[in-house]
Amino acid sequence: MPSIAYELARCHVCGGADTDEVADADEVRAEVEALWAFHTRRVAGATPPEKLLDRAAFSEPPPVRVVRCRGCGLVYRNPQERAEELAEIYEADAGVGDDVLRALFENQRRSYRAQARRLTRIADAAGSGLEVGSYVGAFLDAARSRGWRFEGVDVNQGASRFARAQGLTVTIGTIDEVPAARRFDAVAVWNCLDQLPDPRHVIQRARSLLARGGIVAVRVPNGEAYARWRDAAEGGRTAPIARAVLAHNNLLTFPYRYGFTLRSLRRLLRDAGLGITHVYGDTLVPVADEHTRTWARVEERAVKGMLRALRTLRLTPATALPWLEVYATVPRAA
Repeated sequence: MPSIAYELARCHVCGGADTDEVADADEVRAEVEALWAFHTRRVAGATPPEKLLDRAAFSEPPPVRVVRCRGCGLVYRNPQERAEELAEIYEADAGVGDDVLRALFENQRRSYRAQARRLTRIADAAGSGLEVGSYVGAFLDAARSRGWRFEGVDVNQGASRFARAQGLTVTIGTIDEVPAARRFDAVAVWNCLDQLPDPRHVIQRARSLLARGGIVAVRVPNGEAYARWRDAAEGGRTAPIARAVLAHNNLLTFPYRYGFTLRSLRRLLRDAGLGITHVYGDTLVPVADEHTRTWARVEERAVKGMLRALRTLRLTPATALPWLEVYATVPRAA
């Protein structure tokens, strides 16, 4: 594997350099070992190694160090991988077969039905839309079933070709490939903003593509939740529960460039001329499959069900859940 080049970073949201350390290099290494142990105990012995990918190994290498901005709360890697190397990771077609892409498409489409329902309810009616980071096209298909005319843009050629084969419209590239004159009723950035080298640019570009009254919808890992659950996982009687919350929600080892908080998202969107109208706390989609042991399936459902119940009963705020989903539009006074 080629060596990765790193560079020191400032907060991408507010530009600040004043940070608190969330996890140092030794603590990150310990998380990597804990994550592998966690998932290898929960899958059958004959599980193919590739099935552990995106559970215990991710596209990006583990961070060297994780910090939290004192100004806006953004949690991020510092130092960070250089932007050009990050692009190579996500543009690469790893030769994943259509059977794997098909399984991803079916699993993700089921979960994306919730986003398609919420977006339709918030918008009051289906319309035209653009998804940034559309990957295999699961959300595009879920939105289509709700009457939306969504198209996607994604840098991964193999995934984009698969999505096109499902009758979906996808442009291979970044949001900058979308003509500036186009207008959409909604621009969605699901599970993608946290991986991009320049999320500020993407949000500003999304704002410029909105039709009057349009919506920008974003779903991101919650950096505040990572920091809080990580502290709880370091010791005490609740440590096993905290580790399970982190592992079942793809937060252990922080496999993201950024972990947004509601405060940092509000700042990022406000700077683009957008105001948040709806906030939802959520969990990661189910990852258990035919290789997962029965007790581990039950455990995953229980952990995520507990978090959702705490949210529903208002015993914990939406911002305490592992994932944040926000909807924003141009304020009426703007």
